[in-house]
Amino acid sequence: MGCPGANTVRLKLSICAFLQAYERRFPTCPQMPIVLDCEIISDEAAEDGSQRNTKRRCTLAVDAPYIFKKLIGVEVVYFLQNNFLDWANRTLNIEAVNESFSSRIEIFERCRYYAHPDNPDWTCFDQTATLDIKNFFGFEHSMEKMGMKQYTQTTLKGKEIIEYFINELKAEGITEVDRWKPPADAAASSISRQSSKDMEQENGIADVNGVKRGSKPEILLDGDFIAKHLGQLTPMQESKLLELRKMLEDCEEDLSKLPSYQTILRFLRARDWHVSQALSVLKDSLKWRKENSIDDLLDDYKTPAVVTEHFPGGWHHYDKDGRPIYILRLGHMDVKGLLKSIGTEGLLKLSLHICEEGVEKIKQSSESLGTPVLDWCLLVDLDGLSMRHLWRPGVKALLSIIECVESNYPETMGRVLVVQAPRVFPIAWTIVSAFINDNTRSKFIFYGVADANTMKEGLEQYIDSELIPDFLGGTCKTLVHEGGLIPKTLYKMNSLEEDEQAEQAQQNKGTNGHGRATNNGLNSDHHGLYKTVELKTGYIHEVVIRNADVKSVLTWDFDVIRGDLHFTLYRVTKDLPQQQDAAVSFFDLNDFSEGVNYFKEETTLICHHKESVQGSHVMNYKNNYVLHWFSPSCGAEGPTQLNYFYEILSSANYKGSMTSLQSGFSSNSATSSCQSR
Repeated sequence: MGCPGANTVRLKLSICAFLQAYERRFPTCPQMPIVLDCEIISDEAAEDGSQRNTKRRCTLAVDAPYIFKKLIGVEVVYFLQNNFLDWANRTLNIEAVNESFSSRIEIFERCRYYAHPDNPDWTCFDQTATLDIKNFFGFEHSMEKMGMKQYTQTTLKGKEIIEYFINELKAEGITEVDRWKPPADAAASSISRQSSKDMEQENGIADVNGVKRGSKPEILLDGDFIAKHLGQLTPMQESKLLELRKMLEDCEEDLSKLPSYQTILRFLRARDWHVSQALSVLKDSLKWRKENSIDDLLDDYKTPAVVTEHFPGGWHHYDKDGRPIYILRLGHMDVKGLLKSIGTEGLLKLSLHICEEGVEKIKQSSESLGTPVLDWCLLVDLDGLSMRHLWRPGVKALLSIIECVESNYPETMGRVLVVQAPRVFPIAWTIVSAFINDNTRSKFIFYGVADANTMKEGLEQYIDSELIPDFLGGTCKTLVHEGGLIPKTLYKMNSLEEDEQAEQAQQNKGTNGHGRATNNGLNSDHHGLYKTVELKTGYIHEVVIRNADVKSVLTWDFDVIRGDLHFTLYRVTKDLPQQQDAAVSFFDLNDFSEGVNYFKEETTLICHHKESVQGSHVMNYKNNYVLHWFSPSCGAEGPTQLNYFYEILSSANYKGSMTSLQSGFSSNSATSSCQSR
């Protein structure tokens, strides 16, 4: 029966300090009461003091139930430990084997302590162990479990014990331990010569051919650099940062330029400190940057005239944490005009240029302040936001940009301040938020239109009052363009119209001619959420939402592809029967009476051919809600055609992520919803 184990950790202290602290744990230490004594059997040292080989016989208390100790007839067991200390190469190798019951059970443990190859102030620790139980009085399985338990406890205690003796050294005034140096009159041994060679390689000393040996990073990741440029990290996080950097140096791909420690740190944080995952996405990002010449974007990008004259976005000073602020007046942006003027690729390149500017401004701010600044602040003004901003090609382009930015600029967004959010905002947020990383989504702070009186005060928590833009109640002028409609004379792109026509043709194929919902060509863009139905003259289509979540938000988006439709939202307080006839509404039945057991939550909206309608409503009751469409007549081209989608934003998400918007949905009257065409 065998049982192997392995462990690797890194300690944030120099190997020299560690070696001196390690000697203090013998013959006993309070953190390991199981060790009763350690007797030195032999102790040999090199003449120059560079090496020491110590053998000990250690007495350990049997950590087992009383009945088990009674059966095996012992209270203590003995282990033989061999410590080989090499001051010149800064390593300590420890091997331990059991002396007691060696014919029945073999326990072997090996530990290795050594200086971190990239940071001499850190000590690495590798530990492996094997347990081979041949025969142990019929208790082989129990012995294996106790062995693994003891191994785990010893591993967890190791770092705690060393830190205890390090603190003891500090209390005695010993804060630094110099590296071993050979005596001036001593002949250089092979070991010391090897040590000198290692030191030359670590410091990049040129050889006789003028080529530097070693491949250390140009920046030493020491405590001062971390404090100034990266912020507070745990020893394990620092270790993972170095590990990923080393993996990038050693990878076979041609990486002409290694990313900065700040960039590596962002990718690690985005992958929750999983080194292998971070390595994979970072390598993909570096490949993407090379293939698209992103490193040259700041120098080569030429801002299109339409962007200069009509794009409502720009940089604006810094927040209280030193983050550069980018203002985007999204509600003033002509999304369709931009896309038809510069195209999807042009909008993506503009977004990437902004991201590259942001990374550069982050670096400049950090250097100027002398403190870590790792991300920037986005201030989004939604004043003027309407359903025209949810034009499908625009949403598709936005989601594509979000995907690209999330993949290649993770953790660069430190805070997102969303101001003047109108009542239609939950619709946009429902669509977009699903594509935003959870960690990024947690950085959003919302201020609704109803919060206008307190918005400036809220912003002052993050931005100095004298820097709050004038259009938000402050005094600071900005260089951000106000946006507005882009003249059609600047349109250059026809592909968007062609895409829409292709979608139209595809969705016409998606109906079955019998007034029932089918999938259509829009599914590829909206993940199968949209359904299409055809309605003959006098027919209705009703969707029932059985709401059990008070204050959840119902959102809808539909297109009248052909003909005219009447749309109404109802709330029903009684159980609804199974619908049998597509020409008969629930509300045509005898036992339904308006104002008694059903209520019109939204006034009827007459929707014409090729109109798009979006809206939202807070469901304040645990009742049934009915989306109701009625076809008054059909034209010569055939039945009325409806393409629709609805979604429910839970009250938990609604309240948790958009608390400040609640007052914009304060009642169940018409003011609690918004419809737009």
